[in-house]
Amino acid sequence: MTTSLLDLPLVARAPIESPLGAMTALVTERGLAALLFEGDKYHREDTSPVPLDTQHPHVRAAAAWLQAYWRGEDPSVDDVPLDLHGSLFQRAVWQVLLQIPQGRTWTYGEVAARVGSGAMPRATGTAIGRNPAAVLVPCHRVIGANGSLTGYAAGLPRKERLLQHEGVLLT
Repeated sequence: MTTSLLDLPLVARAPIESPLGAMTALVTERGLAALLFEGDKYHREDTSPVPLDTQHPHVRAAAAWLQAYWRGEDPSVDDVPLDLHGSLFQRAVWQVLLQIPQGRTWTYGEVAARVGSGAMPRATGTAIGRNPAAVLVPCHRVIGANGSLTGYAAGLPRKERLLQHEGVLLT
């Protein structure tokens, strides 16, 4: 299931600067629906019809979380209300991603095993790639079985920099 971001009940959008480039927060009344790097290959829709509101409480929560993250802290995702839209399988995968500790990596196979119900690593990888909340839902912490960096909708250089920021030693 691929949902257009503009089909969601979005109430606000706001740019958020990061050391890895501009991001856009998109929120519903319930929470953060998306946090996207500029140029993310899966989310290139024009979101300009969504009202700009940098002071919306969910935008401010996401911005505060990111600021803490970039300061080297390990902020709790519980501080940011989430309203992620996707299939049941995608949402199950994204919930598992939230369990990966900062500074650690899991393989696609490990994530699939934790999703359970016979989830296959390839299908799990597709769901990971559709993660709508970059950095906050840490899909960047998922690597190939051989330790290689594979797949990141915002580009492998960003994935590498995120992992380095978290102190992950890359081979």
